[in-house]
Formats: sequence, C-alpha cells, structure tokens
Amino acid sequence: MLVCVGSSSHQPWVSAIPTLPKCTTAEEVNQLHARIITTGFIKIPSFTTRLVLSFISSPHEPLVEFARYVFFKHHAFRHPRGDPFLWNALIRSHSHGCDPRGALVLLCLMLENGVRLDAYSFSLALKACAKVGLVREGMQVCGLLLKMNFGSDVFLQNCLIGLFVRCGCVELARKVFDRMPDRDVVSYNSMIGGYVKCGAVERARELFDGMEERNLITWNSMIRGYVRWEKGVGFAWSLFVKMPQRDLVSWNTVIDGCVKHGRMEDARKLFDEMPERDLVSWVTMIDGYAKWGDVLAARWLFDNMPRRDVISCNSMMAGYVQNGYCIEALKIFHDMKKAANVLPDDTTLLIVLTAFAQLGRVEDGLVIHQYLMEKGYSLNGKLGVALIDMYSKCGSIEDAVSVFENVEQKCVDHWNAMIGGLAIHGMGEMAFDFLMEMGRFSVIPDDITFIGVLSACRHAGMLKEGMICFEVMQKVYKLEPKVQHYGCMVDMLSRAGHVEEAKKLIEEMPVEPNDVIWKTLLSACQLYENFSIGKPIAQQLTKLYSCSSSSYVLLSNIYASLGMWNSVKRVRTEMKERHLKKIPGCSYIELGGTVHQFYVQDRTHPQVTEIYSLLSSL
Repeated sequence: MLVCVGSSSHQPWVSAIPTLPKCTTAEEVNQLHARIITTGFIKIPSFTTRLVLSFISSPHEPLVEFARYVFFKHHAFRHPRGDPFLWNALIRSHSHGCDPRGALVLLCLMLENGVRLDAYSFSLALKACAKVGLVREGMQVCGLLLKMNFGSDVFLQNCLIGLFVRCGCVELARKVFDRMPDRDVVSYNSMIGGYVKCGAVERARELFDGMEERNLITWNSMIRGYVRWEKGVGFAWSLFVKMPQRDLVSWNTVIDGCVKHGRMEDARKLFDEMPERDLVSWVTMIDGYAKWGDVLAARWLFDNMPRRDVISCNSMMAGYVQNGYCIEALKIFHDMKKAANVLPDDTTLLIVLTAFAQLGRVEDGLVIHQYLMEKGYSLNGKLGVALIDMYSKCGSIEDAVSVFENVEQKCVDHWNAMIGGLAIHGMGEMAFDFLMEMGRFSVIPDDITFIGVLSACRHAGMLKEGMICFEVMQKVYKLEPKVQHYGCMVDMLSRAGHVEEAKKLIEEMPVEPNDVIWKTLLSACQLYENFSIGKPIAQQLTKLYSCSSSSYVLLSNIYASLGMWNSVKRVRTEMKERHLKKIPGCSYIELGGTVHQFYVQDRTHPQVTEIYSLLSSL
C-alpha cells in the first residue's frame, strides 16, 4: 500500500509526499498501479519521476517494465527538448540489462522525436553495442557523434575504443586512439587490454613504455599478457618486481602464470610471500599442484585454507579424479554434504559422476541420477553428457541410451557421449547409425564424433564403414583428420591384416605420427608375421622413444619370432641397463562398494591366499 506523510487534509494524496511500497511481483505492481490511479498520484510529475527512477534499476523485471510504462505514458514526449535524464535512465536499464539492443531502439526514438541527446546517452549506446558485438551499429553511433560535435570528447572516444576492442577490431580501435587529440590513462589501458586479448603483447608493451602515468590496471594488463606464453613469465616477473604498488590481482596473475607453465616452486614462493590471500590464490595453487601430479601438496593446501567454499572443494576433487584418486574425491563430496556452509553445485555433481564412471560404481551413479531428477535439474547440458558417459563406462549401455533419449535438447556433446559409449561396448553398427541420425536432426558432428565412430568401427571390425566415415568426415563436413583419427584408421587396417595399406597411410599423413600409431602397426606386423616392415620400425622406435619399454618388448618379440635369440638377449640386456620394465596389466573389480585392484601375478591383496585357493579349485 502507499504510505502518505505530512498532511492533515481529508484527502492526503493531494499534498502528501508519498512513500513507494516494496513490491516484486506482477500482481503487486498491478495493485500499486490501481492505487496510484485512484489516489491521483499518477498525475503528479514529481511522484511519477521518482517512481521511474526507483523502479527502473530494480532487479525485479515487473518493476522495470512498470517504470518503462509510466515513463512512456506520462513523461516521454511532454518536454522533448528538456533534460534527457529520464531517457538515459531507461537506456541504461537496457544497456546494463539483458536486452542491450533496446538501448539503440530508445536512442532512435529520441532522435525521431527531437529529444536532446547528451554524452551519457551516447556512452550507454556504445556500451550496449559492445555488449552484444554490434560493430556496424557502433560505427553509426560514431558517425552521429561527429555530426553532433561530440567527436572530441575523451570519455566517448574511450567508449568507442572499448567497443572495437571487445568486438575484436583492435586495428579500428587503434585508429580511434591515434586520432584522439587528448588521451587519458583509460585510453591507454583499453588499447593495452585489446592488444593483450589478441596476443599482440609487444604492441601493448610499446604503448606501456610510452605512458607517462600508469595505474594498477595498466601494470596488471601487461603482466596478464606476458604470462600467457611460457617465455613471457620472466618478463611478467620483472614487471611485477618493478610495480610501485600491487593488489591481489597482481599477485594472483603472476602465480597463475607460473602454475600454467609448471613453475610450481616460483608459484609457491610468491604464494608464501603474499601479504594477503583470497580464495583465488588458494584454488590456483591447489589446481596447479593437482595438474602437475602432486596431490599431497594440493591436499596440504586444501587442509590449511582458512575457509573453504564449493569452488575450492571442486578444485581438490577434480585434482584427485585427474590423478586417479577417485575414492579420496568422493570422501570430500561426503564431507561437503555434511557441512552446512558448503553446498554441492553442478560442477560438484559432474566431478562425482566422473569419479563413479572411473570406479565403475553404477549404483552410486544411479543415486545421483535420481537426485538430479528429484531436484529438477536439466539434462540438456553437461550433466546429461556426464550421466550418459557414466552409465556407458559402468557397463550399463541400456541406461545410457535411456538418458540420451530423454534429453529434450540434445547438443553434439550428448551425441558424442552416446557414440563413445557404443564404441566402448563394441556396438559399431549402432554407432555408425547414430552418425547418420545426426544429419537427420541437423546436428553437425565434430572431430570428437568421428573419433568415437571410427573407434566403434575399429572394435567391431567394420573396415568398410570406417573407410566411409573417414571419407565423409573430410569431404562432407570438411574436417581435417587429426592424429587420433589416423590412429583409428591405422589400427582398423592393421587388425584386418592390411599392413601395407596401413604403412602407406602413415607415410601420407600430413601430421607427424606418434609412437602409438607406429606401435599399432608394429603389433600388426608381429601378428601377421610381416617382419620386413616390422623390424626397421621397431629399431627406429627404440631410438626415438628410448625411455619407452613397450618398443623394446615389441622388438624383442619380433626377434624371437624370427629365431634371432642373440638379438633378443641384446634387447633385453639394453632394457635392464636403461632400467626399463614392462608395465604389468591391471584389473579393477568392485565388490560391496569397495574397488579391488589386481596386477599380473599380484600377491599384495590381503585375501590373496583365499583367492588363489579358489582359483586352483576351479
């Protein structure tokens, strides 16, 4: 209801100063509208002006829409030559809201109706163009600026530079910059940020060196530019040392650069020297240690954080999963569920589903699936993809298909997950059919799609379909094959005994073949006793990949097949001298919620006696 203050009249709304009520819903707005009509407040310009200004910046859409209605009904065209203050308030609600194009519509209305424009009107229009990448419209606003003698305004020129930079038109931004009669630190920072964004760090450095006055944003932009490439970390460090003052962004940027390029000792040194740390500092270090395989150091930091949030928990969980410690990741998840101040989010559930997929714990994955359904989560995004992947890797391809079919808006990632699952289960025909179905649903496959289909054809021995798929990829979808695609084709040809064709394909590859492709061909040479091709390949592999035991094992097997026992002895001696050992095979079995791990001739399991006794009795 409306509250009126400061009158003893029988009709207080005539002279009282009304206080706007708190309302958020469309129903409450309708009640307010009815009230101000019946009380006559709708006819008081000062009241409607205050209403527009109060409601136009509200986070509640019904209030914003009501403010716009009141403005156009009672203010918009009454004093066209007057102060554009209210118009600017409306333009701002569009340029800073979810409909930036509406700001341009309002600017056009102002022009058509002779409403006076000021510098702020233009700045809001330029920011709206920048937000949605409207370069052409931005240039039209620029032309209007020149016509109305606003062309030399530094603030507006900076807005124009910001527009071009955000849209990726750095050279256009530089032309504006070069023509400016006066520049301030914002002008330089915008250009430096634009050059950094597109990777032209040296051009940014030229501007940086020519500046008379720099602020924190200037220094941080240059540091951010240098840390993006490995050789630039040293330059970033030298700038960091020279900075007259630093903030958290400065410290975190250099630490992040060191982490990304594997300089963990330098990152830790900076981290320990920081005068204060925020969550970004801790999470960056945890991510870095996890990425480079030191989960113990990551866990020590995680345990010593002054406070944790869902992002830091997700970071530690992801680090565990990346390094194969899925059980430990799930322990953090269970701790999160017990904590009152840290609630799991979508990313948490994605990591948990990935952990279940690696462990093969389909029952636990099913619990998460039911939770998602109960809470009304959409499966149109990454969660649906993760569910399909989890069911596939856990051996429940039927459930994976069921999830896939129930996703309302499937993207290419859903199709890729399903095709990958079919490939794992050797269902080549169905995977190939899915590729054909994608065309019918107007879903464009990507390189991952074709890796999945080629893998499926490879496992199912479908050489003909694999060749068709490889050709469709290049001729229909214009995708250049990568090493993985060639690897699938070499393996497919090798399994079918076409060793010569596989070798020819490798020789014609436009990309450098890796050791996996050569080893695939080498295994086929051994299987089909094509030693004339296999022997030189094996010898070359032992030279190129001297630290890989598999190359030596394959060469030893080829020599053994040819009865060249002295050569076998020489290869095995060389392996011992290089301290190379064949990595044993490993199996995982889940029983009663516990995952058991077994190696070849393994005797480390606590129940090894009972296991071998049972095997002997079979």
